[in-house]
Amino acid sequence: MPSRQKQLIFSVSGLLGFSCALTAAVATGLPFWLSGAVLCRTGAELVNATGPELDKFLGELSYGLFAGQRVKQCGLGGRASRFTFFPDLLSAVPAGLHVTVIFFCGVVILFSSVASGFFFFNAFGRPYETLQGPMGLYLWTSICCLSSCLVMILFASEVKLHRLSERIANFNEVNFVFQTYTERYGRSFWLFFLVFLLHGLNALLVRLAGVQFPFQESKEVELSGGAVDLMY
Repeated sequence: MPSRQKQLIFSVSGLLGFSCALTAAVATGLPFWLSGAVLCRTGAELVNATGPELDKFLGELSYGLFAGQRVKQCGLGGRASRFTFFPDLLSAVPAGLHVTVIFFCGVVILFSSVASGFFFFNAFGRPYETLQGPMGLYLWTSICCLSSCLVMILFASEVKLHRLSERIANFNEVNFVFQTYTERYGRSFWLFFLVFLLHGLNALLVRLAGVQFPFQESKEVELSGGAVDLMY
């Protein structure tokens, strides 16, 4: 492929990588990872509420990785409050898993920036090492893809397996028991899915620029060598 086209492709990939870094940074800080409704089960059972009557016992809950807000409804009006994970909810949530999600968010931000820099370096510079050259772009892109995928998987497991919403709703609650009624992932979660797709697109652009996939050439050498051995 002509060098001009390679420069164009690597420049586009660099812009996509930089966009991924900014998107991941913004999504990590926003409190829009999950929203839903929580049911005041104690109040609903006391009056045997069914159908439209349940609306009086449905509160709202939304949160991100660092903070959120909740509105508790137990038939006597809503009680709105804000909360933070650090240090308020550390004793109530799976702290290790939650910190791991934040860690991989940081990995996505860091390596998206690194990948963006190396894309521009390959477009306008003269790479002289494997990790700086075109083959290294697969490494940085793969790390970003894997990390963004892990962010979504770990957060989903925290929400579904560890019942994160119920833990938050029942934190410091003595008289009432709340349970999750509805849950839906917010914009920040889907922004990380977008980051995952964009890094996958970057990997395809690297291949379109004429860079072979890792280990592809070595396998061809091994196969040709084996054929020669059979002939002799």
